[in-house]
Amino acid sequence: MEIENSYTQTDRLITKITAWVAVVIAIALAIWGVITLIDFYSYEETNDAQVEEYINPITSRVIGYIKEIKYEENQAVKKGDTLLIIDNSEYKLQQEEGEAALTNSQAQINVLESNVTTTSKMTAAGLSQIAAAKAKLLRQQQDYDRYSKLFKVESATQQQLENSRAALDVATSEYSAAKENYQASLSKVNDIKSQKGVLEAEIQRRKALLSRSKLDVGYTVILAPYNGKMGRRTIQEGQIIQPGQTLAYIVDQDAGKWVIANFKETQIEHMHINGNAEITADAFPGKKFKGVIISLSPATGARFSLLPPDNSTGNFVKIVQRIPVKIKLTESPAVIDQLRAGMNTNVTIKKD
Repeated sequence: MEIENSYTQTDRLITKITAWVAVVIAIALAIWGVITLIDFYSYEETNDAQVEEYINPITSRVIGYIKEIKYEENQAVKKGDTLLIIDNSEYKLQQEEGEAALTNSQAQINVLESNVTTTSKMTAAGLSQIAAAKAKLLRQQQDYDRYSKLFKVESATQQQLENSRAALDVATSEYSAAKENYQASLSKVNDIKSQKGVLEAEIQRRKALLSRSKLDVGYTVILAPYNGKMGRRTIQEGQIIQPGQTLAYIVDQDAGKWVIANFKETQIEHMHINGNAEITADAFPGKKFKGVIISLSPATGARFSLLPPDNSTGNFVKIVQRIPVKIKLTESPAVIDQLRAGMNTNVTIKKD
C-alpha cells in the first residue's frame, strides 16, 4: 500500500513538471510565432545576396619579357606602387633613334634658315644690279639719241650710230637679265621657305613618334592604379607577355564595398533609395552590418542575362523574378574590411 502511494506521488510530480514544461514551451512557441509574424509583416529578408567590390584586371600595353615582379599574392599596394617591370631595351633603342631623327630634322631647318638668309642677301644685291643696269641703259639711250641727231646733220658717222645702237641693245639685255635674276632669287627664297614648311611638318611628326616611344618606355613599368589588394599571381619573370594580356587582378579598396541583394519582385513594394538595411554574413553569423539602399535595378536579373527569356516562344511557366538591390555598407572601414568580395550574406530591410 505504501508503494502504491509512493508511485502516485511520483506520477503527480512528473505530471506537474511535464505540464509546466509544456506551458513554457507553448509560451515560447507563442512568443516566437508572434515575433515571426511581426518580422514577416515588418521586414523583407533574402539570403540571395553577396558582397561586391570592384575587381579590375592589370593589363600590359606593350609586348616584352617580364624583367621583375614587385608584388606577391594578396599583397596590399598603394596607388603608384610598381607592380611589374618589362624589359625596355628595344623601346629605349627606338627612343634614341627617334631623338636622333628629330635632331637631324632640326639641323636641316637651321641649314634652310641659313640658305634663306643668304638668298635674301643675294636678292637685295639683285636690286642694286637692276638699278645699275637701269642707269647704264638710260645713259646708252641718251648716247644713242644724241648720235641719232648728229647723224641726221651729218656730224656723226654711220659706224658711230651703229656702235651706239649696239651698246644700247647690250644695256637693254643687261637690264632685262638683272630683273630676271631678281625674280629668280625671289622664287628661290619662296622655294626654300616651302621646304622649311615641309621640314617643320616632319619635325612635328618626329616629335609625335618620339613621344610615342617615350610612352612605350613608360608602359614597361606597370604601376598600381589605386590603393588596393592584389589577387592571385599567375606570371613569372622571363615570361613574354602581349599587349592587352591580363597579368593580375587588383581589388579597389578606395571604391568601398557593397552588397547586391536579389529580392523577389513581390518584396520590393516598400523599398526605396536611402532605406536602411541590416546585413549578416555567413562568415560572421553573430555580427550585424549596417547599410543603406543606393539603387534598385531597372530590370530583373534575367533581362540582363546572355539569353533573356522570351515567354512568347513556347509554353509559359510563371516564375517569380528577382530584382537586384544595391546596398552600400555604412560601417567604418575597419569593420567593413572583414568582409571579402563574393561572401554570402543575409539582408533584412524594414518595410516603410
